[in-house]
Amino acid sequence: MKLSKFCDESLIKFDLKATSKADVIEELVNLAAASPLVKNRDELLQDIIHREDMVTTGIGYGVAFPHAKTKATKGIVIAFGRSEAGLDFDAMDKKPVHVFFMIAAPEDAIGAHLNVMARLSYIMKSAENRESLLTVSSPGELLSILDSVE
Repeated sequence: MKLSKFCDESLIKFDLKATSKADVIEELVNLAAASPLVKNRDELLQDIIHREDMVTTGIGYGVAFPHAKTKATKGIVIAFGRSEAGLDFDAMDKKPVHVFFMIAAPEDAIGAHLNVMARLSYIMKSAENRESLLTVSSPGELLSILDSVE
């Protein structure tokens, strides 16, 4: 699965300004809202926050996958953000999060949504991949990394 079909260069930000969990979610939603697939930015924000309130999507190892199935999008959208300083995202390992993949999927995209989440989880299992995402400097390079992992 080529994740780049869900995330283009305009949905990548290497220098998140956020200093809190709520701020990073809003910053990523604002980024995703630039996609023509996002129909309603405010609804997407509420759905991501609602999902995050159920249980943290900070999986550990400096990575978080805030996500939601929502009526606010008409296709799967992935927004990528990176925080050099890292921030408290209530991660399972209690460590700061540096790498964020926000995933928005239509409510009826159950299989595809799970496949995207599984693919990202697989990629992030590798310490080498996580390190690459901390040092990558161009959106094209980031997308190449996501698509090249076997």
